[in-house]
Amino acid sequence: MKSAAAPEQATEAATSQTDPQVAVNSNPDPQDPEHPANGQSSGASGANSNYALTGNFFHRLAQFYGQDWAGTNPSGPSVTKRGLPPQLDSPPFPFSDWGYGGSPDIGAPDGNTYPLMSALNLENSRTKVYGWVAGSFDFSTSAQNNFPVSYDIFPNKIELNQAVVYIERLPDTVQHSHFDWGYHVTGFYGIDYRFTTAKGYFSEQLLQSNHVYGFDPVLEYVDLYFPVKDGLNIRMGRFLSVPGIEAQLAPNNYNMTHSLLYTIDPFTDTGIYATLKLNKQWTVQFGVSCSHDVACWTDDAKAAGIFCLNYSTPSNHDNFYGCANGINDGKYGYNNLQDYDFTWYHKFNSKWHMATEAWYMYERDVPNVAGNVASPVKTELGANGAFCAAGQLRCTAPEWAVVNYVNRDVTSKFMFGFRSDFLDDKKGQRTGFATKYTENTLYATRYIGTTVMFRPELRFDHSWDLEAYNNGRARNQLFFGMDLIYKF
Repeated sequence: MKSAAAPEQATEAATSQTDPQVAVNSNPDPQDPEHPANGQSSGASGANSNYALTGNFFHRLAQFYGQDWAGTNPSGPSVTKRGLPPQLDSPPFPFSDWGYGGSPDIGAPDGNTYPLMSALNLENSRTKVYGWVAGSFDFSTSAQNNFPVSYDIFPNKIELNQAVVYIERLPDTVQHSHFDWGYHVTGFYGIDYRFTTAKGYFSEQLLQSNHVYGFDPVLEYVDLYFPVKDGLNIRMGRFLSVPGIEAQLAPNNYNMTHSLLYTIDPFTDTGIYATLKLNKQWTVQFGVSCSHDVACWTDDAKAAGIFCLNYSTPSNHDNFYGCANGINDGKYGYNNLQDYDFTWYHKFNSKWHMATEAWYMYERDVPNVAGNVASPVKTELGANGAFCAAGQLRCTAPEWAVVNYVNRDVTSKFMFGFRSDFLDDKKGQRTGFATKYTENTLYATRYIGTTVMFRPELRFDHSWDLEAYNNGRARNQLFFGMDLIYKF
């Protein structure tokens, strides 16, 4: 549960004649790992023999990085994507198309080549093994902890945020003539496990022992692709919570830290989820999970519905994505959040774009922890209580939030942006403090080749109704940090 993360709290061949063919080299999705900006170089074994990789594994690996950083890795043949043209350059942005979660980008090819796969001379394999290591440092005016800043909740430290290995096979969703399949497995280690933990998946590391570092198998699923309409993908297993701009995996975000909005919404779901691309502009998604951030074999598992609708304008300059996420009776449990989320992307011109997200969430019958009842109901381990009115044993705990990103493409290796964020944790059930919060962050991303990222940022947070930072000792928090992501 995210609120327990504070240290003291715990897209082929056949294409319809009416579809445009869009040349792309990569097409990542910020919500899923299928096409992330994870250091891929399209066609590293291209026709230019001057840059072909030679020698043993270590020689080939060193050559890949040397060519990548020098910008001399040869590009392979162009690949085509069914659907609307991509809107952004990736890099410097973490994705090139407006994203949706719970599915590969239907109609997009797997045109990525990774350092490790190239060194193994397996760049043309359908199964890919790749990943990254992300470390960071920060300076903060808080001494105890930075929460609800995430993921870097520990102030004034150098940390290993994520060491991640992906093993995946993407279904071929460009063709529209036959069934195909894929799968994905993730190994995830670092301090960020505190925010991806789901009850029943090695959760004792956090919920019982409160380890600073831990391991989480964040993603394990199979994808079944059917040539229905413009493509139907059915995902079964543990996958990322569907809606939103930001993602759990570090390279898939605009900047180092996460918004307040993101910090306290659900992270992962286990269940079955269908994504049906009706045409170039419309996609509908529906499924059922065992509720948020819990395994289906736990006592907290409860059937919860998910429904999303995604629409892009003909120019693809605007994209709208709305989700009802994890809907059931809403009664108190481990992260049994009723989440209604809406995202809007807008491209102003070739250099500027904006991303806005808002949600409303709640849980019912949350135990009162305000200290104003004689015999309070005990809270569940890892699931916070609420600050209810005097005399109430339980109450409904709602919260709402909105975040806006404005981003500028400067060069193919550099971008910067500004994020503003508002959260109203009305009953304090998600953060531990019943107050309104704001944060404003100036950030940048600098690439070396496509495999190394530096992301510095300067952030200011404020709690409006009471002191909620530094373990309830301050209303304000000034934070400077930077992470380094090295991809393999």
